Amino acid sequence: MKQFLTAVAALAFAGSAWAFHCPADMKKIDEALAKNPKLTPEQMAEVKKQRADGEALHKAGKHQESVDTLAKAMKTLGVQ
Repeated sequence: MKQFLTAVAALAFAGSAWAFHCPADMKKIDEALAKNPKLTPEQMAEVKKQRADGEALHKAGKHQESVDTLAKAMKTLGVQ
């Protein structure tokens, strides 16, 4: 029973961790976009779409999907 409760607590914490990760990634993307990166118009459109989709997924509580989507935008921007 103790192991089960530990596992449940760990999963709950992991979900919270992802929830806080999304806004940090969105901020990094916004900062990179403010520097007018050298991207093609198609890349810029895709990054902006991924940024918006990531925020929508975050607000919907789909944090892993949000992190994954935002990671694609960050990769295109060269942001760590």
